[in-house]
Amino acid sequence: MNEKIEEFRSLVEKSKRIVFFGGAGVSTESGIPDFRSKDGLYNQKYDYPPEEILSHGFFMHKTEEFYKFYRDKLNSLKYEPNITHKKLAELENEGKLSAVVTQNIDGLHQKAGSKKVYELHGSVLRNYCMKCGKFHGPEKVFETVGVPFCECGGLIKPDVVLYNEPLDEKVVRGAIKAISSADLLIIGGTSLTVYPASSYISYFGGNKMVLINKTSTPYDNTADLVINCGLGEVFSF
Repeated sequence: MNEKIEEFRSLVEKSKRIVFFGGAGVSTESGIPDFRSKDGLYNQKYDYPPEEILSHGFFMHKTEEFYKFYRDKLNSLKYEPNITHKKLAELENEGKLSAVVTQNIDGLHQKAGSKKVYELHGSVLRNYCMKCGKFHGPEKVFETVGVPFCECGGLIKPDVVLYNEPLDEKVVRGAIKAISSADLLIIGGTSLTVYPASSYISYFGGNKMVLINKTSTPYDNTADLVINCGLGEVFSF
């Protein structure tokens, strides 16, 4: 394992256009639960399955129930960036990392100092009125009792991609462009089972692809280096 980590750090040192593609495992070391592990949100018991709660139809028709779950489980304001978030921001500041492409909605990459972040599934930090389009900060949602409404009377919706909603085309184009122009693609903390996000790594045509995840993924055989351990151990340099 130590040899693999050293090989990874050598690749980082030699590369000039790094892109990091990450999932829920990036933020678990900050204390935020993931979705699909044995202790993840999808394996906990609620009145409705989390996949149903986090759908467009549920939000529209059972809005109060949606917000009960959302405030209870997706409030990332109380969490802080971990060593992986901080190291990626440091690499960007040094001019080595071109972009972060994330499936997470917690905003911790930006909190750590990253500037070029493509949030494929949106962010809990942004919320908008479905009537007038006005944007609201996260406090408007997380500190409101019941369903949050705009001053105009419109329903406020988190700017996150729910099930049965399309991804933002501009964000997707930016992410694909970043991945396709990278010389080193680091994939970390993701099982690569969420479509279409996982398909974007196929646009990579650079020198090396590194995959860091505690468990195996369907893309292990396409990576040049696979490290099965936590991201914090790998990024502690």
